[in-house]
Amino acid sequence: MDLHIAPGISAKDAAEAHREDLKIQDEYGCRCMTYWVDEERGSAFCLIDAPNKEAVREMHDRAHGLIPHEIIQVNSNVVEAFLGRIQDPDMFGELSNGDLKIFNDPAFRVIMVNQIDDTCLLKHKVGSEKAKKLVSLYHDSLNNHLKKFEGREVELEGHDFVASFVSVSQAVQCALALQKSLHVAAELINLRIGIHAGMPVTKNNMIFGDAVKMARYLCFTGRENQIILSSIIQELYRHDWQKLMDDGNIKGMSTSQENFLEILLNTLDENWTNPTFDISDFTKKVSLSKSQLYRKCTMLLGLSPNSLIKEYRLIQSLSLLKSGRNVAQTTFDSGFTSPSYFTKCFQSRFGIQPLSYIKNIS
Repeated sequence: MDLHIAPGISAKDAAEAHREDLKIQDEYGCRCMTYWVDEERGSAFCLIDAPNKEAVREMHDRAHGLIPHEIIQVNSNVVEAFLGRIQDPDMFGELSNGDLKIFNDPAFRVIMVNQIDDTCLLKHKVGSEKAKKLVSLYHDSLNNHLKKFEGREVELEGHDFVASFVSVSQAVQCALALQKSLHVAAELINLRIGIHAGMPVTKNNMIFGDAVKMARYLCFTGRENQIILSSIIQELYRHDWQKLMDDGNIKGMSTSQENFLEILLNTLDENWTNPTFDISDFTKKVSLSKSQLYRKCTMLLGLSPNSLIKEYRLIQSLSLLKSGRNVAQTTFDSGFTSPSYFTKCFQSRFGIQPLSYIKNIS
């Protein structure tokens, strides 16, 4: 899938460019499957089955001269889950020239990410049977509300639930309905919902990669049974904002908070495996003094920078243990330097020793 940044582009312009691509696609071993155009945001996206990125560039250059700004490799099933189709829509307008299909179908989507407690930890906390019932209740309620509010589940790597919506209102109302239906269960499973929005192709090499990542980052700032909305969601929400805040446990993020959150968690994502990464390195990476970093971290996340580093490593250690690593391997792979200290921190954070956690993995 490629991205064309084209201020002033119209649906007709995109249709004409697509038609020219179709005329010569075979010469480049390409198959132009469909496209999306967003007149408001001045962008277009082409879905092409192609041998490589260069073939796409050369075909576009010869057909109409609109060279893509970005090209990423995508899975057609994931594209369909996010955007609802991988071919031209069934209904479209036509000009007098019958081979020109015109449709204004923006690729902008609202992304909802749901996170709950790790299943093994939940079993330890409430018991196997109750944990099973809680998780089943969560998934049943989620599927029902997703269908009601026209969301589409997207299967991506990781344990988070990811859904795509065309409408900001439907995404927010789906989250509120899920929150209300689960009630006490949402607190027991530590449900957090992050909602963000964006385009399918950016500099990230995964479709909707930036939007999904920010929605996940938003979840990191939330407490149990909380919905966290990005600044763009708040801007696009067309209903009574105060009523929304009164209806549920919701937190809104400002643009400056999002930018800082992204810097923080990107830095941790790049350095958490490094055992020598400490508060001094953290301050250098984010270009802040120790006092500034402490103040900003505690205000946004309720954690000191040192606590944040440890928290991030402990969360990552859960995946490492699930992958088959033993306690010693996980200790060093997650940036800890002592198995005994790692075990102490793990026990304090999750209420279970890492060896017992491994035994409970099913």
